[in-house]
Amino acid sequence: MPFPINPALRRMEDHLYNTLDLPKGSDILDAGCGAGHVAMYLARKGLHIRGIDLVENHVLWAERNIKAQGLEDQVSVRVGDYHHLDHIPDNSLNGVFTMETFVHANDGRKVLDEFLRVLKPGGTLALYEYWHVSDDDIPSDVPKHLIQSAKRINKYAAMPTGELLTKGVLQNWLKEQGFIDVEETNLSDNIAPMSFFFYLLGYIPFLIISFFGLQQYFVNTEAGVQGYRGLRKGLWGYASYKAKKPLEDVKTSDTGLRRW
Repeated sequence: MPFPINPALRRMEDHLYNTLDLPKGSDILDAGCGAGHVAMYLARKGLHIRGIDLVENHVLWAERNIKAQGLEDQVSVRVGDYHHLDHIPDNSLNGVFTMETFVHANDGRKVLDEFLRVLKPGGTLALYEYWHVSDDDIPSDVPKHLIQSAKRINKYAAMPTGELLTKGVLQNWLKEQGFIDVEETNLSDNIAPMSFFFYLLGYIPFLIISFFGLQQYFVNTEAGVQGYRGLRKGLWGYASYKAKKPLEDVKTSDTGLRRW
């Protein structure tokens, strides 16, 4: 990672570690592990991490990084889909977390159901994700091109759940799926400096791709520039969400009782 980003990433990983608030030796699922950097950071703090990722190349990259750091006994990774955690038994994990990956889910509620199933009673879920305002709450001074950019980014960055996460929705989903002690911490101000860095990095390329109408082919560049503008306008924000699995082993639903 470029030098200006590393300290910010470490602070966010520390925030995640403190949010999980689990003792050394706890068994944690990293649902969308990428190259394994967050998993390795938590492993160095004494946690045992299982990482999954849909992209095989990410998993291969993570395996190389884990081996290079000598953390094979504390971190394992595999190709996996958080919609289908069939390889993980019920009530087996102390914690589960996502770091900007839940927004990519095709069915966010199903993913939360799977997280609830694999957590031990009393286990902790931590989600670090984006939210945005609803169409009805968009400030009147927000230019139309910025709203169009937000919709294009959700579409071409493959974030179907992200498109649904207007402010307050994720907290409601967590409660409706059976989690308790749901807490949200607004981290929008915390990520503003990093967002500004990506704005500066992508500004000139963004002008070029916009001139030629190529935004959909360079969605990360558009997200870097328009994302910062949207953050300043209050179009979207960033938060951590912490929730617990109840100690009881029964979940009441519209269809009756379901035992974990």
